[in-house]
Amino acid sequence: MKHSALQKYLAEFIGTAILVFVGCGSAVALGIAPAGGHLAVALAFGLAIVATAYVIGGISGCHINPAVSLAMLILKKLNAKDFIGFVISQIMGALLGAGLLKAVVGFGITDQTGALGSNGVAAVGIGGAVLVEVILTFIFIFTILGVTSDDKKSGVAGIVIGLTLAFVHIIGIPLTGTSVNPARSIGPAIFAGGDALTDLWVFILAPLAGAGIAALAFHLLNGKKSKA
Repeated sequence: MKHSALQKYLAEFIGTAILVFVGCGSAVALGIAPAGGHLAVALAFGLAIVATAYVIGGISGCHINPAVSLAMLILKKLNAKDFIGFVISQIMGALLGAGLLKAVVGFGITDQTGALGSNGVAAVGIGGAVLVEVILTFIFIFTILGVTSDDKKSGVAGIVIGLTLAFVHIIGIPLTGTSVNPARSIGPAIFAGGDALTDLWVFILAPLAGAGIAALAFHLLNGKKSKA
């Protein structure tokens, strides 16, 4: 079934809202210290991807991440018009997810992160945060490109991608809170303000750089064999 551009954009909007609300919401509720459940937070992000992949994957591809969309644009699996539409939808969805989370916190819930699960550079500094996010995004996007390039893997793609997001969160949460997704970072930062907003550029540029490197590496390894 061929879906319209509006349906694709709406799917990306809803999917990103779910990811931000569930993923960042788990951090808000549980905290990110190991004793407080950072493994559970990592799993929440991963399971959000698994759930949405099997609902909207057939509609938009379930990017719900500007870094994923950029990689697909570079590899010519997404045209420029849809890239813009996807990114706008993803950011708006992230704002909705973060806004709903802010509303929930307003009912008296203690925000264990103090900033709606926003990303930060305090643990490793700006340089360290950039390096961490580039590396983790590379791993995440490289996996996505590999598992979605072969139709034989389509049945397990959502699970593989979700588990990959979970494992990059396991290492990334103590370091930066793990972005690997500019939209996921933009939503909470807008509502949290302060340092989260000041450092937001790191979590926009670094994931995009990691995605670009992953796309180029995938192309070099696969060449004409990559699925157009």
